[in-house]
Amino acid sequence: MFNNIEGVIFDLDGTLIDSMWVWYEIDVEFLGKRGFELPEDLQREIEGMSFTETANYFKERFDLDETIEEIQAEWDEMTFDYYKERVALKEGVKELLDYLSKKNIKMGIGTSNTKERTIDILKKYDIIHYFETIRTSCEVDRGKPYPDVFLKVAEDLGLRANECLVFEDTYAGVLAAKRAGMKVFAVADESSNKYKDEISELADKYLGSLNRIA
Repeated sequence: MFNNIEGVIFDLDGTLIDSMWVWYEIDVEFLGKRGFELPEDLQREIEGMSFTETANYFKERFDLDETIEEIQAEWDEMTFDYYKERVALKEGVKELLDYLSKKNIKMGIGTSNTKERTIDILKKYDIIHYFETIRTSCEVDRGKPYPDVFLKVAEDLGLRANECLVFEDTYAGVLAAKRAGMKVFAVADESSNKYKDEISELADKYLGSLNRIA
């Protein structure tokens, strides 16, 4: 499964941690406070966007008075308790990371979340030491489905794209990995179940979970 792979790049939300539901609840609450119902197409529209890109999208689509920085700060405050108390690590994660570490395979994170929240959750579950680099989509020009964040992680790891395998849960993330020229395994998540067929067709492999793949 990991033949000819020198590095593995993980998405965070929906891949390593069970957290996509958090963002749905936050979108509902955030928009509800401003008199909006959650549009049916919103989650798919913003899938893979960086934190900054998403704030820009919200500001323009809903004609918000707040600045981009104010929107981001509110979201960050809203997520703090969720990530501290309610977000769980997905099954099989620690076993997989330990297996890859023993095989001397380099590992990194490429996420659309914030650096602070990513570091917090990795420290909470004592897995931050597995990763040589953590990159967010806000650190590159374009978020997913563009390949920028994954290419940046590969650069940090000192690897070529074709030496890397990406684990992702969303269609936008899988597409970003393929556009980067990387092998990609899609990880099932409840939030993306409705797009399972599309994701399966694009990914090199579709995994029902991270259990027993090491």
